[in-house]
Amino acid sequence: MLQSLDGSKVKTLSVNELNDLCEELRETIYETVMQCGGHLASNLGAVESTVALWYHFDFPKDKIVFDVGHQCYPYKLLSGRADRFSTLRQSGGISGFPKRKESEYDAYDTGHAGTSVSAALGIAKARDLKEEDFQVIAYIGDGSFNNGLVYEALNSIKILNTRILIVLNDNGMSISPTVGGMHDILSVLDKEKADGVKLLEQFGLRYIGVKDGNNLSEMLDAVSEAKEQLSSQSVLLHISTKKGKGYEFSEEHPTDTHGVPPVGSPKQQEYSHVLGETLCRLAEKDKRIAVVSAAMKESLGLERFFQQFPERAFDVGICEENACVLCSSMATQGIKPYYAIYSTFLQRAFDELIHDVCAMDLPVVFCIDRAGISGADGETHQGVFDLSYLSMIPNLTVLCPKDTEEFKKALEFSVEFEHPLAIRYPRAGRILFESKDDNGLSLRKWEYLHKADENSSVAVLATGERCLTVAMEVLKNVRAKGKDFHVINARFVKPLDLNFLTSLNCKHILTIEDNVQIGGFGSAVNTAVIHSKKSCTVRNFAYKDEFIVQGSVNELQKKYGVDSAEIQAYIEGFI
Repeated sequence: MLQSLDGSKVKTLSVNELNDLCEELRETIYETVMQCGGHLASNLGAVESTVALWYHFDFPKDKIVFDVGHQCYPYKLLSGRADRFSTLRQSGGISGFPKRKESEYDAYDTGHAGTSVSAALGIAKARDLKEEDFQVIAYIGDGSFNNGLVYEALNSIKILNTRILIVLNDNGMSISPTVGGMHDILSVLDKEKADGVKLLEQFGLRYIGVKDGNNLSEMLDAVSEAKEQLSSQSVLLHISTKKGKGYEFSEEHPTDTHGVPPVGSPKQQEYSHVLGETLCRLAEKDKRIAVVSAAMKESLGLERFFQQFPERAFDVGICEENACVLCSSMATQGIKPYYAIYSTFLQRAFDELIHDVCAMDLPVVFCIDRAGISGADGETHQGVFDLSYLSMIPNLTVLCPKDTEEFKKALEFSVEFEHPLAIRYPRAGRILFESKDDNGLSLRKWEYLHKADENSSVAVLATGERCLTVAMEVLKNVRAKGKDFHVINARFVKPLDLNFLTSLNCKHILTIEDNVQIGGFGSAVNTAVIHSKKSCTVRNFAYKDEFIVQGSVNELQKKYGVDSAEIQAYIEGFI
């Protein structure tokens, strides 16, 4: 049915046919995610509610904004993309998130939590100003509903004097189980809880709920009621769903099946595992150490720490800014906080990082996971900006370990470091390189991974495991041809090891980083070379000034010029 289904024909189907459609959607999502990877549990739970919305609303004339986008697969299948759905998250294929460039059915690009209500209000207000006639829906999970941006948006509903439908998909989960005061309110909210309803209606919302979001008949009636009420005011339709619905393992393990890799993907030790193990070991000796997570403790390797040191472990929900200030304020009282977070989500706490941590020069450690290209999740999840936005902040030290063993040393170094520190690393890691620094790390010190003859004219400065791996691969190929050059582990991006840099007696310096070119490691080296008045050329290998689309890490490194082939060709032009 899906391959030939015109979304507008959903309205003509009987309830029995709609239930069959739900099962076909669920089966297609499961089979595709097993092959391509993606967000499984959240999409399985959103099937019936999405079909009910299609039945009653007129897409794409009516607009829907999916918060984060972890629930958009059923919608994509119904909106004319079923024949391409097998390309999900592949290079050149269907995105795992809503994309305006991909389809007219996608009204707004999302990928981070908390944006949907604000975006829906903006679209609705534009509709009002243009005197157009369509409906606007924000589809948001209870995990995202904790985010502070949502409350800023709710506060604006009366001010903006417009009408939207908020579908609150309550499954008790974000990536980790949902926590916080709003979760507690939602968990007991029903028609008898008048005080809770009044709280939400104070924002200018008509509350409908709690409805069974996995019961299609109940959802059809609930959406019909919501649409009727929407003619005169904004509406919050509160539904309860089962994350992973329809597949027993996913229902029982919603965290493990939130995001899944393709079947047969190679398993590697992740930096997150090393983080969790090392912090537990360090915390046994140092009672100052605490960890903070913004709803991602399992993904960041902190589950064991939460179990072993529950009084020193804090999950604040999808509230990245709050987590950052929590860390800074604890640090003022002698606690040593470690804030573990994906690179792409740390962007949300940029202001707090500057003013609440670095301006007070507080010893908060930022453990920045999924740094650099993250791959198949696409533009909203590529962690390729952090070296740029971190390097500009005074008092902050930025460290990129060369492999998992040096990552352990970086964490050991961090315990007694009394200033803000960012340790940046990709997802998968290995012990790749022979240790040159048996006594641990020294502030701002680089090291030779390979020292060529003193007369070598080329030095490659690479930062982080991926880039050092590329540099060493190029070195192997070049040495096979009887040539040679220096390879330096530039593990401290800020501050640079200026003594090391100025001591290099080379005509050509190359920098390699898993980051955008503008404002990153290479830019800092360029400035330092100019100030030192060294007589040499500098070439930066980094990502060009554009958003990086989905694809595998290797594909994207090659596409954007941070790979061995292009770097080798450049070096061989000199030696």
